[in-house]
Amino acid sequence: MTPAVIQLAAEAAERQSAEVTSFGARMAWVIGLAVFVAFVYWLMRQGWKWRGALQNDLPELPAAPDGLPAHRLALTGRYHGSTTAGQWLDRIVAHGLGVRSRVELTLTDAGLDVVRPGATDFFVPAAQLRGARLDKGIAGKVLTEGGLLVVTWAHGDQQIDSGFRSDRAAEHAAWVEAINSMNSSITTEGAER
Repeated sequence: MTPAVIQLAAEAAERQSAEVTSFGARMAWVIGLAVFVAFVYWLMRQGWKWRGALQNDLPELPAAPDGLPAHRLALTGRYHGSTTAGQWLDRIVAHGLGVRSRVELTLTDAGLDVVRPGATDFFVPAAQLRGARLDKGIAGKVLTEGGLLVVTWAHGDQQIDSGFRSDRAAEHAAWVEAINSMNSSITTEGAER
């Protein structure tokens, strides 16, 4: 081999071998990224707490009374959250209303019993029910058209929309009809007095 060929082979070998990455530099980037992600999550948690503090004037949620009458309808599914009525992105987080969970809904003549394993249960008296509708979204959850049961109710001086999704979505229409018929009968009874 001639010296020129050897030199060309050495230059080719230098071009092919990559520089070895410094382990310390790589670890610094990984640690920096982890700190940044933790900081972003901390900011999100602070925002959640701040929103809860702003909604502190919302009264405590009522509990279901003992001896509820026989149920009209019952369903199991998911609770997706509550918002200010008519404002599907204004999530309410006070008193655990912003926590998604499994749900067992029971509609009786006394009202709507919302049992949420792992979250705060609450009861909506029949006089506080304002109506129900099928919708496609509520803060943080968007489904197909009519895929979400939204129940509007009054709590304190605020109107609230709560979103539910049954394990069997075909049940939603019966719930809308039952709650709206309860609401109209309560309204007409109040007007007659």
